[in-house]
Amino acid sequence: MISFLDGIGFLIPLQKKTLQNHNQPPFMNKIEIQDHAKRLRIHRKLHRISASFLFVFFIFMATTGTFLGWKKHSGGILLKENQVGTSTNLNRWLSLDSLQNIALKAFQEEKHSRGLIDRMEIVPKNGIIKFTFLNSYLGLQIDGASGRILVQETRRSDFLEQVHDGSIIDRLFKWSNGTFKVIYTSLMGVGLLLFSITGYWLWAGPRRIRRKMEN
Repeated sequence: MISFLDGIGFLIPLQKKTLQNHNQPPFMNKIEIQDHAKRLRIHRKLHRISASFLFVFFIFMATTGTFLGWKKHSGGILLKENQVGTSTNLNRWLSLDSLQNIALKAFQEEKHSRGLIDRMEIVPKNGIIKFTFLNSYLGLQIDGASGRILVQETRRSDFLEQVHDGSIIDRLFKWSNGTFKVIYTSLMGVGLLLFSITGYWLWAGPRRIRRKMEN
């Protein structure tokens, strides 16, 4: 006959074993932890590979983007401030054809070649019209009423913008459809998105694994 003490002695080791099994993480938790660790390794590899290929372009984008943000506060180094003309009344302005001819003449005198106007920007509140030209960084600000050239500048901000979005390559190879710009900006956009996702997972992944191990 098993004594009462023998029964107690049998139950105590059984109770300890039960508590030890209870403190160990379930089998499913181990699988989840392994799954999180595997995904973490994949994200780290993607983060490293994308960084290896794109970090130079990211430096260019960050640098040029910073300068472009300051272009109107550069003291005229990157882009001249808008001047003020003699009249804001458009009825007193010269015709657009006359202003265009003044701009083309100024371009020819400066570059010793005929230019093609890319953009005309009317600024009524300042009484001026601004001209930019195709395949040139020359910029003009002309008084709309008198036709006097107020500013003749090299628009360095346009060069920085072309470096920033990759259109500088289209200009060098005379690709008018902007093929490289589309490819470049798409790659940079996808790369930044991938960087954000993998970077977040590299931060959040270990935290989730630690929580799983503690539960």
